[in-house]
Amino acid sequence: MTDSNLADTFAAVDLGSNSFHLKIARAVHDEIHEVDRLRERVRIAAGLTEEKTLSEEALERAYTALEKFGERIRDIPAKQVRAVGTNTLRQVSNPRAVLKKASKALGHHIE
Repeated sequence: MTDSNLADTFAAVDLGSNSFHLKIARAVHDEIHEVDRLRERVRIAAGLTEEKTLSEEALERAYTALEKFGERIRDIPAKQVRAVGTNTLRQVSNPRAVLKKASKALGHHIE
């Protein structure tokens, strides 16, 4: 994508309990056009232990998916990217540590 295209390009990342989704869209003449879409099955909820920690396997699946997404959105300005963690990420006992490493893998802040 050229720099002029990036000004009108936006990305949304949904970090679900079963799969992560990335959608990239462009605003053209007051319309939104999907440019790209990715879905990675990560099953992080399956890796949530009774102690509310995530297994190493679940974390590795999550970080690998986020690195892949990060490659796709690396050039999109941070103000045009929104990444949101859902239920499982809110349940973990160490959310700050998980989100810090996840944000680094993605290359953008995760809410």
